[in-house]
Amino acid sequence: QIQLVESGGGMVQPGGSLRLSCVAVGFTFSNYDMTWVRQAPGKGPEWVSTINAGFVTFYADAVKGRFTISRDNAKNTVYLQMNNPTPEDTAQYYCARGSRAIVMMNKASWGQGTQVTVSS
Repeated sequence: QIQLVESGGGMVQPGGSLRLSCVAVGFTFSNYDMTWVRQAPGKGPEWVSTINAGFVTFYADAVKGRFTISRDNAKNTVYLQMNNPTPEDTAQYYCARGSRAIVMMNKASWGQGTQVTVSS
């Protein structure tokens, strides 16, 4: 059974930093692209970042230069380092198995999410 378990969310001040983690279980993690998406209250899902099986990374313009995605295949874990967050980054963050296109079409591939609130 495929499971994705996110952690690391919480409240952070603007300009601070936070690292999200997502542990994957039930599939060969190293073979898959992994993606972070987010959803703010009252808004639709927004793609944030993807790291492919070859460790190539992709970012939404809104987070480029501030967020860093990485993966540790030995730990079956994908990370999202959030630096200099702003209140606009407040959302529920989900990790998901697959490329951006697959993940945005299939919410069943997402984890349960972790809340990030950016506020002073």
